[in-house]
Amino acid sequence: QVQLVESGGGLVQAGGSLRLSCVASGRTMSIYAMSWYRQNQGEEREFVGRIWWSGGQTLLADSVKDRFTISGDAAKRTVYLEMNSLKPEDTDVYLCGATEYGGNESWGQGTQVTVSS
Repeated sequence: QVQLVESGGGLVQAGGSLRLSCVASGRTMSIYAMSWYRQNQGEEREFVGRIWWSGGQTLLADSVKDRFTISGDAAKRTVYLEMNSLKPEDTDVYLCGATEYGGNESWGQGTQVTVSS
């Protein structure tokens, strides 16, 4: 089983920056990719970015790729989401996910990001 803990959310003014972190523990050797999603209450989960540990390939959603950066430290099983030029529409709960070989997915509890106008 994989456990994920996110941190780094908070309240920021439009145009500001935040850096989210997600640390994985437990069965971490089986993780091949970690992701960030965001979700508002009652809405579908929206993909933000993903990093694959083998090779370090990253992918960001078109809506954020000019403002956000995803990175990670494989040894620490930690993934980061650097968010710049934040907009009020970026306000959401940001969730970290881990995908294991075999297809199992785990999720953290999420961290709230609020961007004021």
